[in-house]
Amino acid sequence: MCGIHGSTEKKTAEEIARHQRHRGNSGRLQEAGEIYIGNRLHSVVGDVKQPLGNSSATTANCEIYNWRKLREEHGVDADNDAEALHRILNRKEEVLEALEDLDGIYAFAHVQGGDVFLGRDRFGVNPLWYCTDPFAFASERQALEKAGLSGIRELHPRRVLKYDTETQELSFRQREFPEVEEKNTDIEEAAEEIHEGFLEAVEKRVPDTEVALLLSGGLDSTMIAAALKKLGKDFTAYTAGIQHGNVNPPRDREKAEVVAEEMDIELESYEADLEEVRKAVPELSDWLSTTNYVKLSVALPIHFSLAQSGDEKVVFSGFGSEQLYAGYSRQQGYLNKECLSDLRGVFHEDLYRDNVTCFRNGRELRVPFLDEELVKHALTVPAEMKRKDGYRKYVLRKAAEKMDVPQEVVWREKVAAQYGSNFEKALDRISTEEGFDRKQEYCNSFRDEPNRKLVALTSGGKDSNAAAYRMQRRNNEISCLLTLDSENRESYMFDSRKDSAVKKQAETLGKPLIEQETAGEKEKELEDLLKGLRKAREVYGVDGVVAGAIESTYQRDRVDRIAEKVGLKVFTPLWQWNQKDYMRWLIREGFEVEIVDTAARGLDESWKGKVLDEEKVEDLIDLSEEYRFNAAGEGGEYETRVRGFPQNFTEQG
Repeated sequence: MCGIHGSTEKKTAEEIARHQRHRGNSGRLQEAGEIYIGNRLHSVVGDVKQPLGNSSATTANCEIYNWRKLREEHGVDADNDAEALHRILNRKEEVLEALEDLDGIYAFAHVQGGDVFLGRDRFGVNPLWYCTDPFAFASERQALEKAGLSGIRELHPRRVLKYDTETQELSFRQREFPEVEEKNTDIEEAAEEIHEGFLEAVEKRVPDTEVALLLSGGLDSTMIAAALKKLGKDFTAYTAGIQHGNVNPPRDREKAEVVAEEMDIELESYEADLEEVRKAVPELSDWLSTTNYVKLSVALPIHFSLAQSGDEKVVFSGFGSEQLYAGYSRQQGYLNKECLSDLRGVFHEDLYRDNVTCFRNGRELRVPFLDEELVKHALTVPAEMKRKDGYRKYVLRKAAEKMDVPQEVVWREKVAAQYGSNFEKALDRISTEEGFDRKQEYCNSFRDEPNRKLVALTSGGKDSNAAAYRMQRRNNEISCLLTLDSENRESYMFDSRKDSAVKKQAETLGKPLIEQETAGEKEKELEDLLKGLRKAREVYGVDGVVAGAIESTYQRDRVDRIAEKVGLKVFTPLWQWNQKDYMRWLIREGFEVEIVDTAARGLDESWKGKVLDEEKVEDLIDLSEEYRFNAAGEGGEYETRVRGFPQNFTEQG
């Protein structure tokens, strides 16, 4: 695996390459028709120099596990996976068809007949970014930014891009994604299938070289340790944490040390100090092109774990199990659909962070929980087996028992990495010392550019506006608003009771407004959403959409699917927020919210026209408890309109 880059301008391609030197020890730039493509080689399978080919050429960052089988099936000569990919792509008239045979992770650029194709694995483990003026691409966003390029987008992993070098036009082909297909089975059978599938997923990812493991002492990383031991693979485990002031010792370090002792694992444990964290956070922000404090606080234990000495080229991570087996508290209701939605978004929420952090420390990332066959199987496991007897990931815990994972680990409650390592607390303290009220404000000071450009779906009500506000506070630019005017008052997706409020809100916020009409026919109305999102992407250059969903899986699932067709990421910052806490937060932040309609027992006509304040919110919460309705009106119990915004929302707008 390695870093790939290219541009229609040679100097630009050379500049991009300069900012990706950390992704490989050797580099080449090659002219292929009307474009220059390059590669920074970090070889694990063979040592075939890239780019491959001449006028028809390929540069790839790949780890394809079935490349030997494909070499035989397609009758091609190849000494490693990248060469096999190149020759298979040359033989296929349709690039999309060639990708369906691949088992592995990859990102590539393939030049053929005046066209440039960009593609990546459907989960998005290997990153790929591009821009169009001039056309250029790279494994990392920061490389394009530092080359002075703009309009940078992440290639959606379920899209294959084609760039015509003659007409300079882009086109896309859509890829399929696994779906939920629950099947009848018993818990022991499902656990055994997971046990066998997980061992296979780890085994195919084990190289001949030395291996590292990020060990937190939790279920997921310990399962990988157990699998590596069963496979007879020597490895070194790494862990890191921080203790400062009167903060307790980092739990993950303590747990990792206990697991290592019990399982006879070689463990390197590192304790960082505040000054090291103070230096590392802006570096990570630069590497990851983000100021999101959650991402940075999760990247810190990875960074300090791998900054220790070691010659390993590959590092295993337990990432992915939460998405497969419902490990998050936010995954409620239609649990398998929740898992599916999280899987759709892992490429932009977590994988880019982990991939880049590992490469900056000289290792490539292996995530066996995101093995395609294991993912497909996880989506067949009935929801009641994933949450059982008060335990999350219940069926995975049963599978871990079959792998001889210590019992205290099997049934231990999960602690998020930023908390178990204490790095989130360290970031809190440093933010205060630097004179910031909030750690997000401190992190925002590291970048002048926004993390993302977003379109906000809005109905004029509290939830859509609150979601946009939260995303803007996280250093994202709300580039435009999109509202859908539905003729159908019974629409499940869009509010039909709009007036001039949305236009006035857009003016107040200083945001352009896209108004998309829809008849509101079930499912057909999604085509109108598609039109609106496509316009937002084309006119305002957005790369994501923010929605105000709190509990409606029906709405979020459909937004996920439509946004994917346009190549947009989806953000739902209010999802599964405790509704009582959310309502109190709205007032504290300075939203003026008017109730314009009611449809629930306990909310009489007197509530219409009321503007919520602290006292009225408490009255509303009391009524919701007495009459058992949603405090935030998520079930349609009441409708709202925002009459005033927090000052810092309008100022930033």
